[in-house]
Amino acid sequence: MHSTRKAALKKLLEERRALIDPTAHNLPRYVPGPGRRPGLTQQQVADLCNVSLGAYRNLESGTTAADVHLLRRVATLLCLNEQEWIAACRYAGIGDPPGPLTPASGKEVPGVWQEVVDDQGHPAYVTDASWDLIAYNKPFARLFPEGRIPWNVMRWMMLDRDGRRMLTDWHTAWAPLVLPQLQAALAARPDDNTLQRLERDILADPDCAPIYKAGGAYIHPDGDERPILHSADGPGWVTMCAAQPLTAPGARHITLIFHPGEQRAHERTPVLRSR
Repeated sequence: MHSTRKAALKKLLEERRALIDPTAHNLPRYVPGPGRRPGLTQQQVADLCNVSLGAYRNLESGTTAADVHLLRRVATLLCLNEQEWIAACRYAGIGDPPGPLTPASGKEVPGVWQEVVDDQGHPAYVTDASWDLIAYNKPFARLFPEGRIPWNVMRWMMLDRDGRRMLTDWHTAWAPLVLPQLQAALAARPDDNTLQRLERDILADPDCAPIYKAGGAYIHPDGDERPILHSADGPGWVTMCAAQPLTAPGARHITLIFHPGEQRAHERTPVLRSR
């Protein structure tokens, strides 16, 4: 591991250890002396994570290749937030985490995201990591008959009768590209109850099940253009722009650029690059 990443990992874990009160884990609090930090000692962390002192010291110092499972136990014990968890994995040489640190991750975003979507002229919305709707704007509401906004966007797209009617050419243009996104989300969040229910209902549906079982590597819609029936403006195409609020891994900010008409607006927009 690069020496600067080692130092960053050591600093992060040391600082977080210093913030944890040992008495909350029925352990003695050591009086800080020269060179000793308050909070949990390395030995206490090792004991609480059921590893040897040497194994924890190697992790904190970056002496050996990091075990992601041990790092997760340590991160949970030290109450790292999702940004710190991502940083710890990167500093440890793991790369981006294989999944969120806690089940609550990706379920909420800063309130300013409502202002973000309100200020957009195109239909826009934010879902959490389970596709439950968090925020949307008025142009998004106009998409739906009588303003019947779906509470879970994935469920609406795949299982709702209105969704299948509005998403033109559902069997070929939508379902094969949307269902793999659910599989990818479940791979990252296997204990998510909402995603588990979605999968059960999709596997019980005769139209969805064979498409879902066929699999695929499609994990996001960013840049795609697909046909849609707008409830107010008639048939057309939407180009989708997808982003993720960085404080909520798995959440999605989607902007839909609607082009009316039977013919698609373009096959593929040119990519943008730094000049």
